[in-house]
Amino acid sequence: MSFADSPLCAFEPGRKIIVAIDGPAGAGKSTIARHLARHFGLLNLETGAMYRAFALKALRLDLPLDESSGLERLAAETTIRLESSKPDPATPESGEQENRVFLDDEDVTGLIRNHTVTDAASRVSVFPAIRAWMVGLQQQLAAEGGVVMEGRDIGTVVFPHAEVKIFLDAAPEVRGLRRYDQAAQLGPAPPQQPEEVIRDLRARDERDRNRADSPLRPAPDAVLLDSTHMTLDQAVEAAEAIVAAKLNLTAIQNN
Repeated sequence: MSFADSPLCAFEPGRKIIVAIDGPAGAGKSTIARHLARHFGLLNLETGAMYRAFALKALRLDLPLDESSGLERLAAETTIRLESSKPDPATPESGEQENRVFLDDEDVTGLIRNHTVTDAASRVSVFPAIRAWMVGLQQQLAAEGGVVMEGRDIGTVVFPHAEVKIFLDAAPEVRGLRRYDQAAQLGPAPPQQPEEVIRDLRARDERDRNRADSPLRPAPDAVLLDSTHMTLDQAVEAAEAIVAAKLNLTAIQNN
């Protein structure tokens, strides 16, 4: 579906909206963002993948992840871009767009979805200079609108004027088990036990919610979606309804 054919264009011709999805790790942001992008004819931009790509480079160079100066120098010589690709023909049942992630023109899409890189991304993201650099990249990627962007501070910092904002959450125990199940489906038995995954998520929540720069919190005008007691399909349907309701309200206000 092209953006011109998207129902999001119906209320104001030529206008391209931004849907911001924020929330803690393991809440299902990526899955829901992919669905919304496909359903409403938008580009899906996964900001967490950008942090993971940068963290991968820092790990390769064996840089200390808790020292800002070295990471800042690395950022100055790093390029990261996302490209939206069509669904994988090998898994047509997914029917959803996937992002390809390029680090200095290297496709690292398949290298950033593991515990080590994910944990490193959480650690490097606490530094204000790194976040400011990333925010600039994210704003460039979505400058023309017509996107679903998910992360930790999209609705509060990156695009505070986004037309639709969703804060997706779930209990840590539920998010941890989802992460464990996802890892188990990707290949051999995951190296971590469920309780270890939950513990790591709690630690990441602590870092994300209490960092000095851009802490994880709902935007004042975000719609809260708690998926603790929902199936994936129910959460997707709820998010879809939130976007549709916001757009209908905007259409009425603009008429």
